[in-house]
Amino acid sequence: MNKSIGIATLAVLTTLASTAALAAGNHAGGHDDAIGKPGVASKATRTVNVDMTDGMRFNPSSIDVKQGETVRFVVTNSGKLRHELVLGTEKELREHYEVMKKNPEMEHADPNMVTLAAGKTGEVVWQFTKPGKVDFACLQPGHYDAGMKGAVNVARPTDRSTRN
Repeated sequence: MNKSIGIATLAVLTTLASTAALAAGNHAGGHDDAIGKPGVASKATRTVNVDMTDGMRFNPSSIDVKQGETVRFVVTNSGKLRHELVLGTEKELREHYEVMKKNPEMEHADPNMVTLAAGKTGEVVWQFTKPGKVDFACLQPGHYDAGMKGAVNVARPTDRSTRN
């Protein structure tokens, strides 16, 4: 009987701890492998300006980079609502969005994201280590459902570019 209670208690504590970690914005062991890793600002090879609007859009919503490239995203919220840009896999973004809908005042800061009040500018520096698609979205409640999403298309470097 005590063993059953102990296992049940452990299961509840594990669930609570993982939910708290998500709510705190801690995605340890998750996205870094799939989408790249935090970049070093001094190694950024270029800057991409991204505008977030109350029309629930990013401009641009599609960005092309090369595998291995470190990009500085300068993100501006030109709207009157709070917006954010979060890099992740589509699955991660959907899961995080569900948590955000339940906890709209949740504040968190991870290197793969920037949350901005109206009229503010911030940045994300990211290194794209694997080819493929890296999604980004605004996870403020209602914004993702309204289509506030985009993608970074990560191309394998060509032979010519790897020699430079």
